[in-house]
Amino acid sequence: MPTYVLTSKCKGCMECVRICPSDIMHIDPGQGRAYNIEPPMCWECFACVKACPEAAIEVRGYADFAPLHHRVVPTRTTDRIEWNIVMRSGSTKQFVFPIRTTPWGSIRPPQESPPPSPEALRSELLSFEPDYLAVESLPTLARPPSGGA
Repeated sequence: MPTYVLTSKCKGCMECVRICPSDIMHIDPGQGRAYNIEPPMCWECFACVKACPEAAIEVRGYADFAPLHHRVVPTRTTDRIEWNIVMRSGSTKQFVFPIRTTPWGSIRPPQESPPPSPEALRSELLSFEPDYLAVESLPTLARPPSGGA
């Protein structure tokens, strides 16, 4: 779902330009507004959508995701991102996702962690995953019986 800028809302703050990993968000020198110079090259990370303080960046949904003549309107608040899909009939589907914010310096660097045990190296879990997620354990895939049939 490539992004596009609503120039009526864009203030030219350059937040989208600074954060775009594929360097396709630019400022139009004539209008002073952002635009996506190459929509097919969009990584669809939506970093620009999340960073835009004016909610001036929307996305175009694919036909298998939303029907023709729809709009995908993201809204950012301090604690969540809301994706509103406005159907051509006017009805709206809303998806809400929390924004996780972590204070700077609160994550323990890898150098301060003990080395993993041989048992942990054979696990499919990431390093210290249950601890960081604050759960006792994570579900694992059942292993097929050895020997085969």
